[in-house]
Amino acid sequence: MSAPANPAAQPMTHREVLRALSGLLIVLFMAMISSTVVSVALPQIVGSLDGSQSQYTWVVTAMLLASTASTPIWGKLADLFSKKRLLQIAITIFSLASLGCGLVQNTEQLIALRAVQGVGMGALQVLVQVVIGAMVSPKERGRYNGYLGGVMAVSTVGGPLLGGALTGTSWLGWRWCFFIAVPFTILALIMLTRTLHLVESRRPETKVDYAGASLIAAGVSLLLLWVTFVDNDFAWISWQTAAMVGGSAALLGAAVWVESRVSDPVVPLHVVKRRDPALAIVASMSVGMAMFGGAVFLGQYFQVARGHTPIEAGLLTTPMMLGVLVSSAVAGRLVSRSGRVKPYIIAGSLILTGGFAMLSAVDHETSLVYMAFGMLGVGVGVGAAMQNLVLVVQNSVPLRELGAASGSITFFRSLGGTIGVSVLGAILANQVATKIGAGLAALGLPSGGEAGGSSLDLASMPPAVREVVMASYGDATGNLFLFSTGISAVGVIAALFLTPVRLRDSLDLPDPEPEREPSGASL
Repeated sequence: MSAPANPAAQPMTHREVLRALSGLLIVLFMAMISSTVVSVALPQIVGSLDGSQSQYTWVVTAMLLASTASTPIWGKLADLFSKKRLLQIAITIFSLASLGCGLVQNTEQLIALRAVQGVGMGALQVLVQVVIGAMVSPKERGRYNGYLGGVMAVSTVGGPLLGGALTGTSWLGWRWCFFIAVPFTILALIMLTRTLHLVESRRPETKVDYAGASLIAAGVSLLLLWVTFVDNDFAWISWQTAAMVGGSAALLGAAVWVESRVSDPVVPLHVVKRRDPALAIVASMSVGMAMFGGAVFLGQYFQVARGHTPIEAGLLTTPMMLGVLVSSAVAGRLVSRSGRVKPYIIAGSLILTGGFAMLSAVDHETSLVYMAFGMLGVGVGVGAAMQNLVLVVQNSVPLRELGAASGSITFFRSLGGTIGVSVLGAILANQVATKIGAGLAALGLPSGGEAGGSSLDLASMPPAVREVVMASYGDATGNLFLFSTGISAVGVIAALFLTPVRLRDSLDLPDPEPEREPSGASL
């Protein structure tokens, strides 16, 4: 006999929630930081393994592809099977892959294990949100989602700082960028095994939609491959672009067709098509594109354009990290107290857009104080908007669809971030090449080779060339943030059209009351 679809859930006490939350935050932090901690160490990693430039790219791409494509699948599995058991499996996958990455002997092994690590990372990102959704009501969830926003901020901004410190310590080295996750995830696994107690709403008679999952994974992977290589290995308008974009559209179109016909789709179209979830997904995707793209290139700006070390670059981005930490905690508590979420999403989106507008004016000589206020605005905006957009989706679905709904918005946010990084990187490369060429021509020097900026080894360049390269990167960075301003403005528009609803107090949606026939109706 199958379990009822809507059991009378017995909520965990506040003390039990806090104990389980500690383990959830630890494992989410290690999953999120795994994508940023290697950013400053990657040149040394690939160099020590005798890797090529294309392999350098794939070390990053493999994890992003696996994480983004697997996110909705894990979300759907959470609706069908034990959330706690799935979380334990995901932690185990992530821990073993992290250990393997630290032991690799060549880049081929590293790329393969980074893909496995990406599967675990995608699982942990969505399952942590699903588990929190199963522990507390949407109204109370705002408080705990504020902690999640803080963890995401610290991992995004603090990852490069930690990676630089580990790599620069002679008795540790780059392998500890991977090893460091192992003891913490094992600790979190032990804590969650002992403290996490959920009332599961499982449907064992339901089968997983493997056809839809495979089509989604293939379509998204092909699209991200195109974003990764376009304008580097082939032109925007080329047969490769037509083949990859057309193939991705065909695969995703087939996925939509399959999802509309199966009883339990991986991505529930009836949820995504609703007004509020659809608007929340659009806003979340724009926030992801703006935030992840901006965070990645801020570190490069401080190192290449301003000449700071990786550790100093991490410290200089502290205002953004503090902004997210404070804003996510404050907004989360205010949402829990009032039950209203739309005002904080609108305010956060507006502040985010204003912060990027300030950063769009930067060049290689911009005051660091001015940049600090711009980064603070970006951080405050992200903290107030990102996790509260998840609440909008979770508040509109019953408990049995919580995993698929959370997986969908996490998937689109991750997809937006991945596309944002790739597109902004292409813009930066083109802008830098143009500016360096013009600067070297003014000096009467050729624009090709290392003098043209194809190498970022600033120390080996002649002083005049080094100044041109640094100034070009600094001046081009403002254009990235101008693009990010436009992207985040889309999130403002989507937030304005959200329905001003109050978050429910119950874990699950109430069962719909049966319709009553009007008195005197004929049989």
